[in-house]
Amino acid sequence: MKTVRRLLYVDIVSSVAFVALAFLSLFFFLDFVDELGDVGKGYTAFNAAVYSLLELPGHLYELSPIAVLIGTIYALSRLAQSSEFTILRTGGLGPRRALSLLMGLGVVFGVFTFVMGDHIAPLSERLAAQLRAGTKGAFKVSSSGAWLKDHRVTPAGERFYSINVGSAGADRELHDIRIFEFDGEGRLLQSIGAAQGRVEADNTWALDKVSRTLWNIPGPHGEQQVQQLKSAAYAWPSTLSANVVTAAVLPENSMSTAELFRYIIHLSDNEQAAQRYEIRFWKRALYPFACLVMVGLALPFAYLHARAGGVSLKVFGGIMLGISFVLLNNVAGHLGLLKNWTPWIVAAAPSLLYLLLSMAAFSWLVRYR
Repeated sequence: MKTVRRLLYVDIVSSVAFVALAFLSLFFFLDFVDELGDVGKGYTAFNAAVYSLLELPGHLYELSPIAVLIGTIYALSRLAQSSEFTILRTGGLGPRRALSLLMGLGVVFGVFTFVMGDHIAPLSERLAAQLRAGTKGAFKVSSSGAWLKDHRVTPAGERFYSINVGSAGADRELHDIRIFEFDGEGRLLQSIGAAQGRVEADNTWALDKVSRTLWNIPGPHGEQQVQQLKSAAYAWPSTLSANVVTAAVLPENSMSTAELFRYIIHLSDNEQAAQRYEIRFWKRALYPFACLVMVGLALPFAYLHARAGGVSLKVFGGIMLGISFVLLNNVAGHLGLLKNWTPWIVAAAPSLLYLLLSMAAFSWLVRYR
């Protein structure tokens, strides 16, 4: 059995690596060509190449289930075409044993996908965002910037804050910051505008070039006045940590599963919509299991006789299955966001559907054909 395991694992792993390398080469070329349009004004072709390389771990994470499916189908189809798989079946490799062998390899692929998506890809995306911010200017989340909420209990009473960050630069530097302070009854007390700033280790925001507007200041005759103050620097105390602010400003792909979970808690505590991040969290948590599903979906191709289609036809079928999985996964996320479906069900539905499909195909081909 060790010989059979070595034969299958080496063949499948080499095929999956070849498919992944082919896809990554294609995506690197497309990203590099797209980045060449911005070359000039401090952005060089070398920066474009480095940026495209930093995007590859994210692409590899997204393509892992497809690469596993196509590579496994190719390896098993080649074994079936050369009658090697038939010999293995004659030697005692039954369907259950073959499935258990492939599931063990699927677990390895799943662990690799988890490590890639939870550690390497977020770090690479963060470095890519910093590179873009350092060469093209500050990274802008959207036309309206990123909005955060905060609240604190002060000696004067409870205070609520709405914070807008226009863009982020290199080294987590924030630009175009606006802070609005409200009292417990919703009255505007203060607005702060800063050209730039950063979040210190104690969660204090160190703001530069600050303009403060104080509302409802009691005048000498009891009237309400508005006071404007300007200063070169201002320290604004906050409960927002640097990780939460970074999660709101940088791309969602730069967040790990733990960072997504912390950001979801922050949004829930401040009564902000968190479903988009909840769906992404569950997708990130369940996505590695898609490799197990893809391995199970590829196994029935080993039981197809050579006359049922050549290797190229089976690989084409695998590509179509992989594309349909990615399409369904993305569509399910958008539909779940629109229809307000339960996030974990939205994230698990595509994998469960393809798992049922693989088990049905496996049962039909092995038991009833």
